[in-house]
Amino acid sequence: MVIPIYDNDPLEKSHRAYVNWLLIAVTVAAFLVQNNASDDTVLAMTRDYALIPAAITGKVTLGGNLPPILSVFTYMFLHGSWSHIIGNMLFLWVLGDNIEDALGPLRYFFFYMLCGAAGGIAFLLSAPDGVVPLVGASGAVAGVVAAYLMLRPCAKITFLAFGFVPFRLGSAWVLGAWVLMQIWNVINVHGGETAWWAHIGGLALGAVLVVILRRPDVTLFECVRPGDVMAVKEVLSKTNPRWGSR
Repeated sequence: MVIPIYDNDPLEKSHRAYVNWLLIAVTVAAFLVQNNASDDTVLAMTRDYALIPAAITGKVTLGGNLPPILSVFTYMFLHGSWSHIIGNMLFLWVLGDNIEDALGPLRYFFFYMLCGAAGGIAFLLSAPDGVVPLVGASGAVAGVVAAYLMLRPCAKITFLAFGFVPFRLGSAWVLGAWVLMQIWNVINVHGGETAWWAHIGGLALGAVLVVILRRPDVTLFECVRPGDVMAVKEVLSKTNPRWGSR
């Protein structure tokens, strides 16, 4: 189990990740409503917004207020427990601002939503007759993980291993291990509460979209150490004083 708590990305240009913050705020707000609602309301929210494969394929009719196909976008804003949402939002908080910085706010929003939808569709294809609801932002977050791994493989990430032991390693090691764990679980784990195929769907589309949507000046697999960036800024500050104050 890997839980990121902080990252050091010397290539990040802006810390104003408004879309990322908005996505976190909306997701948390939806969970608070869900967590404090009556049982009937929770049941209605699950029926209307969770992704239920059999409802999309027409095997069952639930009589919700929205077309079932829209749940490939809405399911990611619901969560099953505090640990579920905290884990997803920590990944998004630590990694998402870097991806918004590399893509731009609007493209990042579509990136996030499409990765979540890809996770939902992968889950649907893995069990088209399933009646177990899919909730959670894991598919979208998996897309963010794939993008971060391809953009910032040398950035340092501080994380909690096994939930409580702090380590600091390059993102290629931390996130690479997380990706391999998702693949291993898809192959070897059957059943359970985690929708591993949703993670794979988000990862796959995230890896594709980051190539297409990144800013023109953003390079894939770029490695720059913090000391290198400071050296460049020191040189540039001699000709452009604004660099010295950044």
